[in-house]
Amino acid sequence: MDLKKKFLSFLTEIRENTSKSPEDDIPSEVDWSVNTSLAKFKEHSLEYAQDPRVDQEAIANINSQFYNDDQFDVVEYNLQRFSEKLELSTIEKERGIYATQLKAVSRRVSELVLENHPAYQTELQRVMELQQCLESASEICFKGRRHLHRARRGFTSSSLGLLANYRKRQQLATLLKSLHTIKTLQRTDVRLRELLEEEDYPGAIQLCLECHKAASTYRHYTCISELSSKLQDTLYMIDESMDVALSKTCNHFDEDYYFRIQTAYRLMGKTQAAIDQLHMHFISSVQNTSFTKVLGYVELCSGVGDGSFQKRQYTDLCKCIKPEVFMPCLIDLCKALWEVLNSYYKTINWHQQHDKDGYAEPVEGDGGTVLNQDYIHQKLEQGLSKIWSDVQQKVKVYLLSTDLSHFKYDEFIQVLGIVNRLIEIGDEFCGSKSEGLEESIRKQSINYFRSYHRARMDELRMFLENEGWELCPVKSGFTILMLQEFRFMRQLGYSSAENGHEDDAGGKSGQFGEKTEFFKKYSSSGSPFDFQPDDDEGEDVLEVNGFGEERNDRRMVSNDTDSDDDIPDELKQDFIDERTGEQPQKKCLTSRRRNYRNVGKQPPIITNTTLNVCRLFGKYIQMMMVLQPIAFDVIICLTKLFDYYLYTVYTFFAAEADASSTNDVLLGSKLRTTLKRIRENVFLEDDQLHQQVQSESLTSSAPVALGDDRCDKVAHPHISPAVDLDQSNGLFGLASRIVATESLMFLTEQFKLLQNKLENAIPVAKKPFLQQFYSQTLSTAVELRRPVYRSVATRLIEVEHFVQMMSGVKWDVKEIMSQHSSYVDALLQELQQFNHRLDTVAKSVPVPTAVRHALWEHVIRVINTIFVDGFSTAKKCTNEGRALMQLDFQQFLIKLEKLTDLRPIPGREFVETYVKAYYLPETQLESWIADHKEYSSRQLMGLVQCIGHISKKMRQKLITTIEDVDKVKR
Repeated sequence: MDLKKKFLSFLTEIRENTSKSPEDDIPSEVDWSVNTSLAKFKEHSLEYAQDPRVDQEAIANINSQFYNDDQFDVVEYNLQRFSEKLELSTIEKERGIYATQLKAVSRRVSELVLENHPAYQTELQRVMELQQCLESASEICFKGRRHLHRARRGFTSSSLGLLANYRKRQQLATLLKSLHTIKTLQRTDVRLRELLEEEDYPGAIQLCLECHKAASTYRHYTCISELSSKLQDTLYMIDESMDVALSKTCNHFDEDYYFRIQTAYRLMGKTQAAIDQLHMHFISSVQNTSFTKVLGYVELCSGVGDGSFQKRQYTDLCKCIKPEVFMPCLIDLCKALWEVLNSYYKTINWHQQHDKDGYAEPVEGDGGTVLNQDYIHQKLEQGLSKIWSDVQQKVKVYLLSTDLSHFKYDEFIQVLGIVNRLIEIGDEFCGSKSEGLEESIRKQSINYFRSYHRARMDELRMFLENEGWELCPVKSGFTILMLQEFRFMRQLGYSSAENGHEDDAGGKSGQFGEKTEFFKKYSSSGSPFDFQPDDDEGEDVLEVNGFGEERNDRRMVSNDTDSDDDIPDELKQDFIDERTGEQPQKKCLTSRRRNYRNVGKQPPIITNTTLNVCRLFGKYIQMMMVLQPIAFDVIICLTKLFDYYLYTVYTFFAAEADASSTNDVLLGSKLRTTLKRIRENVFLEDDQLHQQVQSESLTSSAPVALGDDRCDKVAHPHISPAVDLDQSNGLFGLASRIVATESLMFLTEQFKLLQNKLENAIPVAKKPFLQQFYSQTLSTAVELRRPVYRSVATRLIEVEHFVQMMSGVKWDVKEIMSQHSSYVDALLQELQQFNHRLDTVAKSVPVPTAVRHALWEHVIRVINTIFVDGFSTAKKCTNEGRALMQLDFQQFLIKLEKLTDLRPIPGREFVETYVKAYYLPETQLESWIADHKEYSSRQLMGLVQCIGHISKKMRQKLITTIEDVDKVKR
C-alpha cells in the first residue's frame, strides 16, 4: 500500500484519540503500557550497557542494507515494513531496537578510537621528525648552490678551451674513419661483379648487405644517398642472376651449386619465393626441353634450318616426325625429360637431408612472414604430380602423332619397353598410374597388334601349306625358352626346369623381375633409356650332325665306360626292342649301351613350322608382358595360333579317318566339340572368304577392331603336294604323320609350361577363359593321335582280302583241329611286314613309345574287326568249328606278343566275346544283342544266321531286334 495512505491513516487515529471526553484524559492503558515499555528499555539499556556480548549481539542484528549502500533510504525502508494500520507500540519497539543498536555501535567506535590512540601519537611524532629533516635538506641545498656559484667563478676560460679542442679532435677522427668507409663503399661495385662472375652468390649477397647496412649508417652524408640507390640496383641484378642460376638446376642438378643458391636466397630472406620460382622453372623446363628435342629432329628430317618450325606448336611438330627417326627422337626426348625428373628428385632429397641437419631453420622473411620446413615440403610434394603430368602429356602427344602399325616387331617392342619404363619411373616419382600414357600406348598397340596378328596368321597358313612335315633336328632337352624370342624371359629371371615346372621366384602381377629403383640406380650418371645393343646370344638349338650320324655315334661311344655293370640283363640279349624310337640299333654291346643310356634324352619331334609358331609364342608373350592393357586380347590371339595348328593337323592327317568312321569312337566328345569351336571361330568359310576379299578391295584402309571376326578368321590351309600320304612303302606318310602329331604334342607341353605366367598376366576376371582353354583344348590335343594313326592302320591292311580268305574256311568240321588256319599266318606276315616298315621309318624319324603303341593298337583293332567279320561270314558252324575259331585267334595272340610289347593286347575281348556268343542259349541271345552295340548289324546277322540251336521264330525275332538297333544307331 502507498506510504502516504499509511501516514494519513496514522494521523487520523491520533486525532480521534485527542477528541474524546475528559474521562478519557486519564492515561489509557496503552499510554501506560508505552511508558512502561520505555522505562523497561532504559532499565535494560543500563543493565546491559557494559556487557560486550549484548553489544556484539546488537551489532550482529543490524540489517546489512544500512551500511552496504550509501544511497540507502532508511526511512522509506522502515515505512514499507509496517502494515497499513500503524500502531504506536510497534513503532516505539522498533525505535528502541534501533536505539540499542546505535548505542552499541557508538560504544564500539569509541573503543576502537581508544585502542588506536597510541599508534596515532606515534605517527604524529614521525610527521614532526620529517618536517625537521626537510628543513635541514633545504639548508644544505642553499649551502651547495652558494659553493657552486663560488666554484664557477673560480675556473678560468683556458681550461674550458682545452676540453673543447679535445672534443673537436675526437670528432675529426670519427670523420676520417667515415671517409675511409665511404671510399671502400665506392669500390664495392667492382668486387660484387667479380663475385657474380664466379657465381659466388652467398658472398655477393653478404657483401651487398654489409654495404647496404654501412650506407644506412652514413646516410646523413650527401654522397651516400646515390650509393644506396646503386646498391639497391646491384641487389636486383644479383636476384636476377640467381634466378637464372636456379633455372639451370632443373636440367643438371649439382649439389654444391644448389647449396650456394639456397644459401644466397636464405641471406636475402626469400627462401619461400625461391621454392615458388623453382617450381615454375621446372614446369618451363619440361615444355622447353621437349619442344627443343622434337624441333631438332624435325629440322634434321626437313633439311631446313631457317627457323620456320620454331613458330609451330608442339603438337604440329610431332606430326612432322618421320618414322625412320621416330625411335631415336623418342629416346632422346625421354632422356631429356628424365634429366628434369631426376633433378627434381635430387632437389627433394637435398631439402630432406638438409632439414635433418638443421639447415632450413625458420627465418624472418619479407612482410614479416616466417618460412618453415612445412611450406617447402608441401610445395615440393605438390610439384611432383604437376611435373609428371606435363611429362606424361608431352610423351603422349608424341606417341599419338605417328602411326606405328607399320613398324617392325622389334621396333614396336622397343617403343613399348621405353613407354613402360617411363610409366615405372612415374610410379616411383609420384605414385602415378600414368593413365594418359597407358591409354595412348593401348591405342597404338591395338592398331599395331591387329595388323600384326592378321599377318602372322596368313604367314602361318603359308608355312603350313608349304610344310613338308619333315623332322627339324634340334638338341636334346630343347624347350621354347632356348629360342631367341624368349630371351627376355631368361633375362628377367624366368627359368624352365626340366621336370616341366617353372621358377616363380621373381615376378609380380604378371611381370617378371623386381621393381627397379631408377632414381638410385642412375643417380650419378646415365639414364634408364641408355639402351645398349643386345648381345646376340644366338640359338644353339639345332643338332649340327643330324639324326643318327656316325660321328655323333662315335662321340657318344667314346664317352661310355668299359663297365657293363649298369646295363640290365635284358639289354645284353641279341634282340633289343626298338619301340623307344632311338637311333637304328646295331647288334653289338656298344650300340645297346648307347641305346640304354640315351633313353629319355631323345630330342623333341618338331618341324620348321613348329619352330615358327614357338617364335610367335615368344613375340606374343613379350608383347603381352610389356603391354598389360591388352594382355587378354594377346592371349586370345595366342590361343588362336595353337587352334589353327591343331585343326590343320586334324584336317591334313585325321579328317579322312574321321569321315570314314561310322561312330564316335575315334573322336571323343570333348575333342569333337573343340574342333567344332575352332572351325567356327578361326576359319573362314567359302562365302565369308569371298566377302572378305571384296571388303578388303573396297576398304583396305578401314580400321578393324582387334576382336573383329574379319581380323581373327583366316582361310583353310591345303596340304602341300610334296606330302605323299598314299604310298604304302612309307606306311601312308607315317613319318609325316608322326612329325605333325608329335610336334603338336610338343606345342601342347610348351603351352603348359607357360600356364602360370599367362594366368598372372591377365586380370582375375579373365582367368576362366585361359583355364577353359587348358582344360578343353590342350587336354584333348593328345586325343588327336587316335584318328591320325587310325588312318594308317585302316589303309595298311586290306580288310576285304582277309575277310574273303576267312570266308573260304570250313567251320562245319566234325573233329577238333590241332592246326590253325592259313589266314592267321597271312595276318602275321602282314604284321611282320608292318613292323619292318615301322623300323624303316624309325631310321629317319624317331618313333616314340606312345606312337608305337598307338599304331599297334589301331592295327590290332583292325585285325580284331577282320576276325569278327570273317567269323560272321560262316554259313554253317559246328562246335568243332567254334573251337577252330578260338584256336586261330589264340595262335594269333601268341605270335602277336612276340612282335610287340603292348600289354594288354587291346580288343581281344571283342573277338572272344563274339565267339562265345555261339554257345549262348536262346533265351539270352536277345539281351546279349541289345547290350553289345559295338558290333555291326552285319556281324550280328551272321551270328544269328550261323547259330543252329535256335528256332526259326526266335531267329526271326532276333533279326528284327538287330534291325531296330541298327536304326537307332543311324
